[in-house]
Amino acid sequence: MPAKGKHRRPTHYRIPRKLALAGTGGAALTLPLISGTTAGAVETAAAPMTYSVIAGDTLSGIAAQHSLPGGWQQLYEANRNVVGDNPSVIRPGIKLTIGTQAKRTVAAKTAGAKTATAYPNNLDGWIRESLAVMAKHGIPGSYNGIHRNVMRESSGNPLAINNWDINAQNGVPSKGLLQVIHPTFRAYHVPGTSQDPYDPVANITAACNYAAARYGSIDNVNGPY
Repeated sequence: MPAKGKHRRPTHYRIPRKLALAGTGGAALTLPLISGTTAGAVETAAAPMTYSVIAGDTLSGIAAQHSLPGGWQQLYEANRNVVGDNPSVIRPGIKLTIGTQAKRTVAAKTAGAKTATAYPNNLDGWIRESLAVMAKHGIPGSYNGIHRNVMRESSGNPLAINNWDINAQNGVPSKGLLQVIHPTFRAYHVPGTSQDPYDPVANITAACNYAAARYGSIDNVNGPY
């Protein structure tokens, strides 16, 4: 990844892919696993499910991904007020209602089951979630090392892109929080994260995987890399 200079800020800000269950006051409703001595099920209260659109999404793709009854046509009818008159074009950042379940059944695990960790949708949350993914794959790096490099490379903007340096001239501009070019992102992509190089967690983990291979750790990176 050749040295990079300042990054031109994008004119729009795409909300990273995130699936939330809206609860009282619009806060995310988490569905923890319930610890117990025997397997069972727990039913939650009614909750509308929403989906934040990202670049490249289509109604048919979203309907298929979430196995929505009625397919994209029903999804479109339920969201015509936010989608508009053309179902083939959906704007990144809009929130689609993808169904309301009267009850959502969650399997209860045996004793010792762990509650899933919820991370805030901000730089602190992205770094902490990335560190959790990195730990599972044996990728070294610390919070401070990631944060220091993120602030230098993108000022914390997950949609930062460099459109003027040698990478951009070669058709592979540096993108995202840690300014990764797409060939590097593909080569060092960490399984289980998004294939979108602008996705904050995917971008951080791929960059840290690359830094580990080349420098031993993202903690050892103190300038353009």
